[in-house]
Amino acid sequence: MKKMLFIYNPNSGMGLLKPKLSDVLDIFVKGGYEVTVYPTQKYHDAFEKTKAYEEQYDIVVCSGGDGTLDEVVSGMQMRTVQVPIGYIPAGTTNDFASSLHISKNILEAADTVVNGVPFSCDVGTFNKDYFIYVAAFGLFTDVSYETKQSMKNVLGHLAYVLEGTKRIFNIPSYRIKVTHDGEEIEDEFMYGMVTNSRSVGGFKGIIGKNVKFDDGEFEVTLIKTPKNPLELNDLLGAIVMRQINPERMYSFRSGSIKFESIEEIPWTLDGEFGGVHDSVVVTNKKKALDIMVKEEAVADISSESGREDELPAAGSTHGLEL
Repeated sequence: MKKMLFIYNPNSGMGLLKPKLSDVLDIFVKGGYEVTVYPTQKYHDAFEKTKAYEEQYDIVVCSGGDGTLDEVVSGMQMRTVQVPIGYIPAGTTNDFASSLHISKNILEAADTVVNGVPFSCDVGTFNKDYFIYVAAFGLFTDVSYETKQSMKNVLGHLAYVLEGTKRIFNIPSYRIKVTHDGEEIEDEFMYGMVTNSRSVGGFKGIIGKNVKFDDGEFEVTLIKTPKNPLELNDLLGAIVMRQINPERMYSFRSGSIKFESIEEIPWTLDGEFGGVHDSVVVTNKKKALDIMVKEEAVADISSESGREDELPAAGSTHGLEL
């Protein structure tokens, strides 16, 4: 019989998993698995459990928010022998699951774990850390990890929006030199993100529609600091309408990006605090993780199915209207 390690965060999201836990385990067992269940007990527990387990598991499945997934992915990257990961999203935004067409329905997601196919997707390295779908700095990036869990549980995605509005009147601005593919950009930025996702913070379509998850490249978005409140107002309105003035933004694809600044800048990795840094190297590990997805989703998320490019390729940096 195949063996599964099932790690879940009992405090994640709105408690969606708890009433369905028995049904989820039943799906796993009927799918031919002997299941070991581990509810996380503290911060970074999923990372430690994934990195250190000694049993011979055929798959590691996690349930929680994007942070729980990040911990399991990071732990798996530390292992000499890796196995596929299954994911049952039970957080507040579930950006990466949405991008991979993993259902928000708990039981449907559990079915994908046992009846889906492994998809080899890219993983990001951030200095010595890992991330699965976003590394970001600047305006709003502290919203996810500073929004109280109780507030997320009651209000869901609206909690992030409400928390984010508090930041508009305290805009950060960082002088950063960004190097990629032989090119350099130096400017004042209020926000930047390196992504492998079609949704960030629950907002879809900001990055582009044709994101692929196994192409060895990230989508990079850098937004310049507005010079006055009027420019800020125009910029925020444009973001909501997904029509950003290309003079205010850089967008490009790359597999390796370096960020250098005089001051230390706080970063977020998959919605969790990623530390403060004055030098960051982000690298794409192509197809470094196997994650279970629906077979019919592969054609849409894989670069091998082809795509019409919306962003400039590596080595070409331009402003972009989204």
